[in-house]
Amino acid sequence: MIGRRVLPTIGLLLVPALAACSIGDVRRTPPDRSSPRPAPTAPVPSRPVGFDEVRHVRVAVDRRYDRPFLEFADADHGYALFVAACDDPPPSRGCPAALLYATVDGGRTWRALRHPRPVAVSQQLYAVPGALVLLAEPYGWYTSTDGGATFAHTTGGEPAALVAARGRFQVAEALGAVAEWDGRTLRPLPVQPSVPGLNTVGHSGDLVVAAGARDGRPSAAVSWDGGRHWASTPLSWRGDEVGVLRVVIAPDGGAWLVGERPDRTGFPALWRLVGGREWAPVRAVGHPAQARSVAPLGAELVAVTGPDGVGVVAGGRYYRVDWPLTAEHHLTVLGDGTIAARGPDDVVLGTGWTANRRWVRVVLDGQP
Repeated sequence: MIGRRVLPTIGLLLVPALAACSIGDVRRTPPDRSSPRPAPTAPVPSRPVGFDEVRHVRVAVDRRYDRPFLEFADADHGYALFVAACDDPPPSRGCPAALLYATVDGGRTWRALRHPRPVAVSQQLYAVPGALVLLAEPYGWYTSTDGGATFAHTTGGEPAALVAARGRFQVAEALGAVAEWDGRTLRPLPVQPSVPGLNTVGHSGDLVVAAGARDGRPSAAVSWDGGRHWASTPLSWRGDEVGVLRVVIAPDGGAWLVGERPDRTGFPALWRLVGGREWAPVRAVGHPAQARSVAPLGAELVAVTGPDGVGVVAGGRYYRVDWPLTAEHHLTVLGDGTIAARGPDDVVLGTGWTANRRWVRVVLDGQP
């Protein structure tokens, strides 16, 4: 869904960067744009922009419970987990149980669900497309594929729904190898990429990218036939240490590498796959020293949050933008392309395409 308006400042900043980009087709490999792109015009002064909508809901949860953990699978479907703050850890009789809620309308309304194991030492929640997964330690995993009406209990490793949500190709951590999920198990590929320090895999169709870092040096390999053959793809690297190299597939199908610094706070190195065989380093002239989260949005745009606020990398430069987010928000992109920005007190959902977003603040509170 395209947002109902383009934020004025972001529109002015990114017109030159967007002018040459086709944003009508989703999941198409980006064309090769190895020639230099014209730099965007100088930014105009930023101005505060409010939310398009605030969805603030209170439910019957007393003050003994901490603020809920909210997670969305897409712009409409989300879950919330309230866990009690107790003097004695569960399962003591004096400690209330965890409470579970669900929304199917983007946080406008919430309904209580029956938690399958409400009293446990540790509670976690994962919302993935088509499934809700709960971990109640030490009892195991509880998976629902019908919106929380029923749950299947498993123990041991992660349930199939959670593994499947990571995609067809993944890193089998126990083996340090690229594996393919067949619906029941991860099977290592017969042919493995030559990637020292392999730690991440991303894919779009039969395009598979494997990446890693060892001794501060990043490396990557690409397969265009579903992992049957691999080609090592050199990275232009200036010598700045990379602690973790992540593969990120943007909503338009473009492949990116995000090189996080060893301290996990320095502004990361960025590369974009062009022509299917070459990683082009992405400059971000004027970027802040630190970044909290980084999210490629498609059309060669990358959103960034950090201590200096919110910005976008476009056309080789970093620009501050007037999105209604703070330095505390951590960006992720959901399967339907929605930006989910989790803050200490809310989740902000940005629906739309690239920089054209409609911003909704979701807040869920308890009340006696």
